[in-house]
Amino acid sequence: MKISSFGGLIAAANDKLAFPLTKVGGTTAVRRIVANFRQAGIFPIVILSGAEEDEVRYQLSSSGVIFLHPEQKNQEMFESVKTGFAFLHDCCEKIVFTPVNTPMFSSLTLHTLMKVNGDVVSPSYKDKSGHPMVVSSGAISDILSYQGDCGLRGAVSSISSRRVWVNVDDDGILYTINEGDVPERLLAKHNRELPDLSVELKLTKGKNIFDSRAKLLLFLIWKNKSVSSACKQMALSCSKAWEILNVLEDSLQVKLFERKHGGVKGGHTVLSENGIAFLRKYRQLEEQIYRYSKDKFDVMKSVLQSQCSPSSAQE
Repeated sequence: MKISSFGGLIAAANDKLAFPLTKVGGTTAVRRIVANFRQAGIFPIVILSGAEEDEVRYQLSSSGVIFLHPEQKNQEMFESVKTGFAFLHDCCEKIVFTPVNTPMFSSLTLHTLMKVNGDVVSPSYKDKSGHPMVVSSGAISDILSYQGDCGLRGAVSSISSRRVWVNVDDDGILYTINEGDVPERLLAKHNRELPDLSVELKLTKGKNIFDSRAKLLLFLIWKNKSVSSACKQMALSCSKAWEILNVLEDSLQVKLFERKHGGVKGGHTVLSENGIAFLRKYRQLEEQIYRYSKDKFDVMKSVLQSQCSPSSAQE
């Protein structure tokens, strides 16, 4: 069952090759990508953690992301990526993927890729490929079943006939933090971009009763059928999680959860049919509001850009 149109996947598992906390333009690489994904309305966002994991979890614990730790330490990127794809496969129509070392793609590039139909949508700048990459649910099964020895590149190449290339005017898709400091020209280009829109829907009843963190908690309970597993993946204490759940259920006066306490196999909590329907409808409403707001904001941004153009200034 699909909960969301777009999920996000950030590969930062290999502590020898991934550098999530490298400063890029005043913020860390992983924060920059998460912010870009959130502005694009992507949910859920999964970080394949491992590199500098404790600090990454500490810094992003309130950012509404999922921390997914691959079973083996320092796996090849493709093996850890398969863990993320498998986790998101049944709940997202498409997945936006990028390694944490490639944080400089623009929000315009991200939005452009998300609008293109295709099983694998990749950006290209002057005939060179880069990140992020958008993968449809239909293509993920083929990628997961790839048995070759060429990693993610080989898996994607095996379905090359279903790949769509999108030319973008953004050399940020090519930059990796392994190359050293971000070129000043590239930073300046991104700094000149007008702010993009970020929309977050909340339910209130004197105080917040449902926000991005509560939404993520419900999603993970649905996914894992366990509150404790959900808390571990989103760096949230179990006591705080139950506080959120009890306030939400009491405020809505709807039974959202099915609880089973104790027993030989221990207790567990799952979403009720009402809970699943609430989560899906809420996410659909969130996406509709985002698309409407983004269209209106793009019109406003175009007007501002035209007014600030050199020709307008001369007039």
